[in-house]
Amino acid sequence: MAGYAMAPGAVSVATLLWTTLGTALCVSSANSINQWVEAPYDAQMSRTRNRVMVRQAMSPPHAFVAGTVAGAAGVAMLYTLVNPVAAAIAGANILIYTCVYTPMKRTSIANTWAGSVVGALPPMIGWAACTGGIEAGAWVMGAVLYAWQFPHFNALSWNLRPDYSKAGYRMMSVTDPGLNARVALRYAVALVPLSAVACELGLTTWWFMLDSTLINAHMVWCAYRFWKHSSDDTARKLFFSSLIHLPLYLAVMMMHKIHDGEDEDDDEADKADGVAAVASS
Repeated sequence: MAGYAMAPGAVSVATLLWTTLGTALCVSSANSINQWVEAPYDAQMSRTRNRVMVRQAMSPPHAFVAGTVAGAAGVAMLYTLVNPVAAAIAGANILIYTCVYTPMKRTSIANTWAGSVVGALPPMIGWAACTGGIEAGAWVMGAVLYAWQFPHFNALSWNLRPDYSKAGYRMMSVTDPGLNARVALRYAVALVPLSAVACELGLTTWWFMLDSTLINAHMVWCAYRFWKHSSDDTARKLFFSSLIHLPLYLAVMMMHKIHDGEDEDDDEADKADGVAAVASS
């Protein structure tokens, strides 16, 4: 939604609806296949032991078929009713989630970086759905979502350390708690210059820099406290800060969006002022 809303060009309600439905099918596909793979490990975690596959409410073959069909339908819908670029990004996201991120969770802490790519691509799907390409603005939207994943997930994973350890998942919070906190702070701070890039590229007015700095400051402060003293309390506060941060940040970004023609209108106004000044002199 945010990626589509921030993209330049004509807005089509039909395209937005098809994009939303196609993306939702792709997300369902990735989650279904992920749970099909991880059912034995989900059974060992209190957070996931009530999932459908663990409770045997659905057989493994049915889960795999459902995930595959949902993914194929989602990509086909995006390809035929939106555009091939959006379909390609969505298809790549399914593959990264199921074939890279999911197996990597048990082998390397780099899984968090791979998982953050998965979280970064949906706004790029929305942007591509509107423009048919992945211009600089799409990369900025993706970068914002990519950076946001780290304070959000690293805080969440802190309080889930016993579960992740029991299931054999190699998360930063388990293997290197210090790195976990540093990375959360690092990417929370990175959101500040990313906001400036959005202004510099003409996606938003410079008022967005002011408003976003106020929003970013709260999460940076929570991330700093989590880095200074990692505890269940500071992790919980950072996690809830991230939940408030993202929708508020994107809403403010959309509010300060520079719409098509605004730059041209400003240029024309400047020229008119110049002509008037010459005529009066």
